[in-house]
Amino acid sequence: MNVISVQNNLGLPKYKQIILSIEKAIEEEKLVKGDRLPSVNKVCLAFSLSRDTVLQGYDELKKRGIIYAIPGKGYYVKSVETTIKHKVFLLFDELNIFKEDIYNSFLKNIGKNVQVDIFFHHFNLQVFQKLINDSNGNYTKYIIMPTDLNDLVDAIKTLPVNEVIILDQTNPDLKVYPAIYQNHKKDIFEGLLKGKTRLSKYKKLILIFPGSKEPLGMKLGFEDFCTQYHFEYEIIREFTDREITIGDLYIIPNDRDLVKVIEDAGNQNLKLGSDFGIISYNETPLKKIVANGITTISTHFEAMGEILAEMVLKGSKAQIENKSSLIMRNSL
Repeated sequence: MNVISVQNNLGLPKYKQIILSIEKAIEEEKLVKGDRLPSVNKVCLAFSLSRDTVLQGYDELKKRGIIYAIPGKGYYVKSVETTIKHKVFLLFDELNIFKEDIYNSFLKNIGKNVQVDIFFHHFNLQVFQKLINDSNGNYTKYIIMPTDLNDLVDAIKTLPVNEVIILDQTNPDLKVYPAIYQNHKKDIFEGLLKGKTRLSKYKKLILIFPGSKEPLGMKLGFEDFCTQYHFEYEIIREFTDREITIGDLYIIPNDRDLVKVIEDAGNQNLKLGSDFGIISYNETPLKKIVANGITTISTHFEAMGEILAEMVLKGSKAQIENKSSLIMRNSL
């Protein structure tokens, strides 16, 4: 039992004393990779502790990747890297430039003593559930990007409630969890409202909304704006076999559709910003220069990553709505 020391009246929770003892034993090479730790029962008897106290200490080390358990045999040293204070499970829907901006900002601000493992569910419920199940109990924090997938709440509820953070989209079923999220309905409504003076010169507002990956809030906010301010509008699932009419304004969440619209406009010899207009969703560096500048409605992705890192490090329980802006350019 020389690798664990627990004292009364030390002013430090006993489960933390267990953690610190094991970390010190690893640093002093009294424990090396593969060594078996004292059994839970042995630690309980030696220091008159409850099983819950010992398990709390061992589980914390397990989540940080320092030890692992073999059912029926005990706990063993997995890693001698004791400086890792957080081990983060980060589940994105897919990899794109926006998620890359969030991820890079998160890594920049999270610090060196944190291990981040990134996964993607690709809008597949079965993949989502498997990744959650396989990760459960192996991390100190679970950052989940749920999107609009149905039936995922039960999977998230299997995770420790105090270790989950919801990213990018949330819903009433997930209100128990801290979150940094976009309010898509509000963002598109307020973005259009900010540009209302320029919108007024267009005859019809057209939202290209495939509905497979795009948040429903975009559609609802667009409908609310057009109804409240009496704009003629249309919602289409895809831009195919369609001519652009002079006076149309396209709101385009998907960059593939953005390319199609610009290409077709060129084929029709239409001038962007005068014959027709475009508002794209989500800012990228290329949109500053493509077609002399594309107007965007976009959240601040770098800020989202920075706030997310702060939430992990400070254990924040807040639900934070990330800021969004209308960035005006020549396409409107």
